[in-house]
Amino acid sequence: MKKTVTTICTSVLALSVLAGCGGGKTNSESAANPATSAASGEKVKLEFFQNKAEAKASFDELVKKFNDANPNIVVTQVNPPDAETVLKTRVAKKDVPDVIGLGATDTYAQLSKSGLFADFSNDSLTANIQPSYINMLKKLTGSDQLSAIPYTANASGVIYNKTMFKELGLSVPKTWDELLATAQKVKDAGKTPIYLTIKDSWTVMVPFNSLSTNILGIDFYDKRSKGSVKFDSPEFREVADKQLKLLDFGQKDMMGKGYNDGNTAFAKGESAMYLQGVWAIPEIKKANPSIDLGVFPFPATNDPAKNKVISGVDTLLTISKSSKHPEEAKKFIEFMLKTENVQTYIDEQKAFSAVKNVNQTDASVQDLNASFTSGAIEDFSDHYIPGAVKADTIIQSYLQKKDVNAYVKQFDTEWDKVANRK
Repeated sequence: MKKTVTTICTSVLALSVLAGCGGGKTNSESAANPATSAASGEKVKLEFFQNKAEAKASFDELVKKFNDANPNIVVTQVNPPDAETVLKTRVAKKDVPDVIGLGATDTYAQLSKSGLFADFSNDSLTANIQPSYINMLKKLTGSDQLSAIPYTANASGVIYNKTMFKELGLSVPKTWDELLATAQKVKDAGKTPIYLTIKDSWTVMVPFNSLSTNILGIDFYDKRSKGSVKFDSPEFREVADKQLKLLDFGQKDMMGKGYNDGNTAFAKGESAMYLQGVWAIPEIKKANPSIDLGVFPFPATNDPAKNKVISGVDTLLTISKSSKHPEEAKKFIEFMLKTENVQTYIDEQKAFSAVKNVNQTDASVQDLNASFTSGAIEDFSDHYIPGAVKADTIIQSYLQKKDVNAYVKQFDTEWDKVANRK
């Protein structure tokens, strides 16, 4: 799940106006044209727009299965680069896809607040969905209305090379101090402790989310919206200090390496740890199918009870209100939510299911199970940061310049700029 954020059409007011204009043809226009109706005998064509490049093949497989079982419906997957920007541009042009798959990000929140999506609040589709993920969506949009169905959840933390850990006699760290001690042992052994990929700005959000959520609490951002807290605070400065400390344990060329570099390098055994989410595991295993790896919760504090797994809705499914074929679109979502289809997807993507009684059994993510079982999970902080703030580029610049005072000031300044535009 890549956390790309862009600023096109981020104003709630602007989106509301756009959504009010609808997408594609109006219902009356569709009714006047029988060729657009399933009743005409022609195949119904649905566009499934989703934002996860790494999941394209998995979705292609499910789309084909659906199309084969429904000869009167043809679903086509669309997965462009920088998908969130493309979607917002299409909203501006009143060209909204029928079915949309997104992460529970600020983009989703703003589009939802504009009234763009169907209402699933009292829909039977929600009966088999984990309540915690439904609540995450409602909290994110600030509404009791549910405008999407949670499909899968992800988790981020520390991916580690189990073979290297065994060779060096290391155990999984449970606290921040233990993490630093573990990293130092790797460094003392002449190996790279943590592979860092700062060239791609979205990747810096992985450790930031763990540090921010666990140290500040997810409610910090609601308080910031209300003006009762500032980034220039002792708590956020702790986050900032720890972000810099991680740089002591990265490879020399961390500023010039991106996500794909990191996946390949970690697969080749070039570091003991890698700060990423479970979404990177399939890519790592493509490069080295025999690698023995695991994922443990990022220990942001010295209190193990506070170190929750960062997990959010990685993919939600929703329907555009302007779709000319809402019944067929809903049928596609019903298909996607079937147990065997969710299981296929999470097995391939190493994700977690938002659908009840569908479990992730892959050995590589078993270190996270205790947190999921106990409910020790919390959402990504950047889901609550307006995209126009450009948190990723602020953090990327900070890691390059290492000026804490400038960092906290820039966060406050950019936040206030966006708030004042609303």
